Amino acid sequence: MPADRFSTATRLKALGEQAAARVHRAKRRPRRNRLTGRAALLALVMCSLVVALAYPIRQYISQRSDIADQRRKAQDAAAALDRLRDEKARWQDPAYVRQQARRHLHYVMPDETGYIVQDGTGVRAAPKGAAAAQRPWYDKLWEDADRADAADHAATAHARDTTAATKR
Repeated sequence: MPADRFSTATRLKALGEQAAARVHRAKRRPRRNRLTGRAALLALVMCSLVVALAYPIRQYISQRSDIADQRRKAQDAAAALDRLRDEKARWQDPAYVRQQARRHLHYVMPDETGYIVQDGTGVRAAPKGAAAAQRPWYDKLWEDADRADAADHAATAHARDTTAATKR
């Protein structure tokens, strides 16, 4: 067997097989890369377009929502204007003015006697908003002044405490 390994026929056979393998490899197409230059350029252009258009599109959407908000505010303002015009027209009527003066300021007409009826229990039967609406205007005025004064004192005390804490 060892003599067969070095025989000319064996060598020729091995050389033929090697040549056939080289030819076979040469005939196979080389594998193409999946990402060609054109595809890479197209991907780069698409990414650039997305980046370039992202900000303007976001601004467009934001401005559209701002426009919708402004339209809604304009409609609300128009409705408020209509209500105020109606109220102004009512205040032009002397009977309405008289009615409001009687209701809110407790005015009475000449030769009339005004009465304020209290049940004496000190408990208000009506809801808080209705009870507050039936109180005389000057009571409400004093209560608002007292509330504002208390808030002012609280704000001054808070500012004084904050200043003292920062000086430490």
